[in-house]
Amino acid sequence: MITRRGFLRLIGGSFLSMVSLSAYAVGIEPMLLTHVKRYSLAPPHWPAGLKLRVVALADIHACRPWMTPERIASLADEANALQPDLIVLLGDYVAGMDLVTDWVSASEWASALSGLKAPLGAMAILGNHDWWHDPVAQRAGTGPTEARKALEGAGITVLENDALRLEKDGLGFWLAGLADQLALLPGEGRAEPRGLDDLDGTLAKVSDTAPVILLAHEPDIFPKVPWRVSLTLSGHTHGGQVRLFGYSPVVPSRFGNRYAYGHVVENDRNLIVSGGLGFSIMPVRFGMRPEILQIDLG
Repeated sequence: MITRRGFLRLIGGSFLSMVSLSAYAVGIEPMLLTHVKRYSLAPPHWPAGLKLRVVALADIHACRPWMTPERIASLADEANALQPDLIVLLGDYVAGMDLVTDWVSASEWASALSGLKAPLGAMAILGNHDWWHDPVAQRAGTGPTEARKALEGAGITVLENDALRLEKDGLGFWLAGLADQLALLPGEGRAEPRGLDDLDGTLAKVSDTAPVILLAHEPDIFPKVPWRVSLTLSGHTHGGQVRLFGYSPVVPSRFGNRYAYGHVVENDRNLIVSGGLGFSIMPVRFGMRPEILQIDLG
């Protein structure tokens, strides 16, 4: 039989455990435990002599106090220190929640990202929040968004349904980037959300047999990606932000945990989904540390 003193100790211990867990999920893991997630693979169509290091940053969601310009600049320095051949940004630079102490303007976060340096450059796509929080673009149903203009002003190439041929050590490859699949919210004459992505049109711009890396903010496009594409890189899900034993209870994808996080191989096609860096909806991360991707191909 539990005594009054024992009951109070139990309640007190449970309360302290909850406080400690909350502090870890809100402050320690998301703010102090950013790490580099490394992948090494030789995907289909990849030439044996082409050694390429790609570093990817996803879902920055700039805001104070969680993702300040100073922290973004520090992440850029960490990315540069990995000595990438190419840096890619996978969308969602704009804050994805209202639980902030202050907003970070596009000019501020773009300036922080302007320090990204790689021999083949820094390339970007846009995410749904870069569209959703741009009222002018929403009303017009088209861009350029403020996020795109800010990135280009910082010297970063933005790919929206476009493809760019790059070369390293005399061997070529294509970097293709999709426009966002959830770009336009209902309203302005739209009865339902509408994407601006054009996978077929984007890949039609690939004019030779060199391998293709596809950037797509949401991984839900992956079942439609042809085997011609060597590797698809996505963000958006944040790995569910809470992930235990390889499972996330909430994933912003119609496929649930199928494309929630990590390296997925289906029918000899490769997808890597980043766990991202910032927050969406709630400032909580547990079992899903913020990450920078380092992908070594070849």
